[in-house]
Amino acid sequence: MFADRAKIIIKSGRGGDGHVSFRREKYVPDGGPDGGDGGKGGDVIFVVDEGLNTLTDFRHRRKFAAEPGEEGGKRNCHGKNGADLILKVPEGTIIRDAESNKIIADMSGENRRMVVLHGGRGGLGNQHFATSTMQAPKYAQPGQEAIEIEVLLELKVIADVGLVGFPNVGKSTFLSRVTNAQPKIANYHFTTLQPNLGVVDMEDGNGFVIADIPGLIEGASEGIGLGHEFLRHIERTKVIVHIVDAAGTEGRDPIADIHAINHELEAYNPDLLKKPQVIAANKIDAIYGDENEIISSLRAEFEKDGIKIYPISAVSGQGVRELLFHVRELLSKCPKEAVVYEPEFDPALAFWKDEPYTISRAEDGAFVVEGPKIEKMLGYTNMDSEKGFLFFQKFMREQGILKDLEEQGIEDGDTVRIYDCEFDYYK
Repeated sequence: MFADRAKIIIKSGRGGDGHVSFRREKYVPDGGPDGGDGGKGGDVIFVVDEGLNTLTDFRHRRKFAAEPGEEGGKRNCHGKNGADLILKVPEGTIIRDAESNKIIADMSGENRRMVVLHGGRGGLGNQHFATSTMQAPKYAQPGQEAIEIEVLLELKVIADVGLVGFPNVGKSTFLSRVTNAQPKIANYHFTTLQPNLGVVDMEDGNGFVIADIPGLIEGASEGIGLGHEFLRHIERTKVIVHIVDAAGTEGRDPIADIHAINHELEAYNPDLLKKPQVIAANKIDAIYGDENEIISSLRAEFEKDGIKIYPISAVSGQGVRELLFHVRELLSKCPKEAVVYEPEFDPALAFWKDEPYTISRAEDGAFVVEGPKIEKMLGYTNMDSEKGFLFFQKFMREQGILKDLEEQGIEDGDTVRIYDCEFDYYK
């Protein structure tokens, strides 16, 4: 069974606790605290594996967890960091939050490696809490909690061209004719139950990738049959090729079929109808002459909208070369970059809810923001990267912190101090 969806639970590693201990050497009568810091918990990282084309590895196992960090030790020994969890997925996999259905990451284009969950920060040992008035602190900082969420993995085939059409119109035969793909071909409906990919090698070396999208039926956009499973693969294609039976061997009306499929595409995602389309009138080997009433009616219906009709025979190869050159011409006018969906959801932002925070003024005039949720967020965010800082900025906006700062009179250029992080405020 072709696997293009999977729902799994992923969990980052908890940070190791800081350690409480004191020096006890024979000739050091007043040994101070020497508890080491806890190790960082492991991250959950998704990596694109070129050798994979399905999500089968996630069908029989649901829970995946990174290693926790180890507790700190005596003599300032730092706890061992937890091992990261590496999950390999095919290119084109979208990772969504299962609860909200929002996109966490899209493993396409340049996104070959994505840290989806950051491991918890290790707690500080008691050596960090010694002061002039508290020289023997008997407490240490606990490690940060792990993040555990359920995610939906969704594979969207990445191809330049998508073949669409009702069952048994010859899509698989056409694919086997123009590419090195070897799809299963037989004379019964729904032979194809998974997208088949193939590479078209053109004479001048400018080839393209083509996908046989399994047969659609009316109601597919509402999830009838295998509708959603198939429609999602068309989203990344740049050109859509309708394959219809020009010989009428199935007793179908090709014009009605094309309108029905376009209706399903529009109902699923209206942007799909903005893609260039071309119609391949297949099975002309079964008609008398080069054109019949079906092909003439197709021209009258669609060529006025700029959609060209190419009579072809996937069996004999007649007309196929002309069709492929037209498809490549359409592709040359399409944007070169792959369709990559932007992240809509950051697990760290949503993991802790409704935890209080405080805003105060320091002696130097800085605005000091503190709270358990904010401290945890800092531990999971790389503030040195622009992307990490933007996510944290989004978090502060969504939590109402920026609004509260404005109500307390913060102005452009004022300093905001959040634990070890300090930055200037600009609206």
